[in-house]
Amino acid sequence: MRRVLLLLAWCAVAGASDKSPRPEPQIRFIENGVIRVGVDLNLGGAITWLSKIGGENIVNNWDLGRQVQMSYYSGPAPFSVAEKKPAAHWAHLGWNPIQSGDDFGNGSRVIEHRGDGGSLYVKCIPQQWPLNDVPGECTFECWLELEGAAVKMRCRFQNERTDHTQYDARPQELPAVYLNAPFHRVLSYTGDRPFSGAAVSEIPRPAGSPDDWTRWLATERWSALVNDEGWGVALWNPSCVSFIGGFAGRPGANDTLSPATGYLAGQRIEILDHNITHEFRCELIVGTAEEIRARVRSHGSPGLPDWRFDHDRQGWHLRNARDTGWPIQGSWRVLLDRDDPQLISPVTFFRAENAPRLSVEAAFTTRHRAAEVFWTRHDGAEYSRSFPVTGDGRVRRHEIRLADSPEWRGGIVRLRLDPAPAGAAGERVEVLAIRVEK
Repeated sequence: MRRVLLLLAWCAVAGASDKSPRPEPQIRFIENGVIRVGVDLNLGGAITWLSKIGGENIVNNWDLGRQVQMSYYSGPAPFSVAEKKPAAHWAHLGWNPIQSGDDFGNGSRVIEHRGDGGSLYVKCIPQQWPLNDVPGECTFECWLELEGAAVKMRCRFQNERTDHTQYDARPQELPAVYLNAPFHRVLSYTGDRPFSGAAVSEIPRPAGSPDDWTRWLATERWSALVNDEGWGVALWNPSCVSFIGGFAGRPGANDTLSPATGYLAGQRIEILDHNITHEFRCELIVGTAEEIRARVRSHGSPGLPDWRFDHDRQGWHLRNARDTGWPIQGSWRVLLDRDDPQLISPVTFFRAENAPRLSVEAAFTTRHRAAEVFWTRHDGAEYSRSFPVTGDGRVRRHEIRLADSPEWRGGIVRLRLDPAPAGAAGERVEVLAIRVEK
């Protein structure tokens, strides 16, 4: 996502005069007879190598913003530390620790690692990408394990910021994946009948735009970068339907240090509190589209959304509202002291005919007698329905039969809860669970 607003050729020279010497590689490998994976202990333990056994490395390593790595975003934008400020072309990124290092060539520091030949664990202090040698006030951890042609990843981010401001939610890269120049085609299933065997789509490059990346809904929760023969690597993240990616530059030879690159990331919009712990799991799957889909199908189809807010926000975020911060303990407590407060779900996918009811278990403390639920369909249309609430602060289960609305049909990709049309000091909602039910 770091190059969304920049032309690749211009990026190649930006800041070149003040880059530090690139750290010497210190790679630790694991392999299983099918694939080989390597992480660089001088680049925060990011994945710098992925190949078939005996094959060439297909991970792009042109700069320290490539690789396969964790990357998080928050405010403020621009983000500065003392006298160190970002260059103008990175100012929009804000606070952005990444696993490999920074744009000036400083690698992130690994503080713990271990491996037994079949698995790897790394923990690092990431660098702030837009700044010169500024460690993030956080840690990244990755656990890697091989299973057939898949790299199973578990990733954890622990924030320890001295700035306790609750900044607005931002899209996160979960994770960022960069491959070499042969992998210029992006494949995914984007239709409204996932796991039905319907054909995959090739994601087109945006026409007439300096932005090399595009966004799409991957309703089977995977997307792949493949070569002309249809072979490559997929990212499957069961918590992500929204993806970003594409190809920058010209397709060419398999050169790990070439600026031309294919890019993928699963995305969720998240609030990153100063002390939050955020985790996700994903897989890198090597193969053809048919092999990739077979691996994804083996995990089973996702069920209906069942968001329980007993220990985290479940990927929901806020607009025109704020909450009581991290940790979430037992319920999500949202303060309704602004106009038009909104609670917004992560991007998801389910069929309306399989889910006639919505259950909202919550306590409303508000002068208003109705709340409103919105839904966005796969075709982009948005609709809403109000339901009665009692604003006395007592927990109740509110059941809304959405099937009674003629607009509740087809694929549903997002929900939104507006607990009140307008907020006021002292008003709040405490949400225990939101469930889509048969």
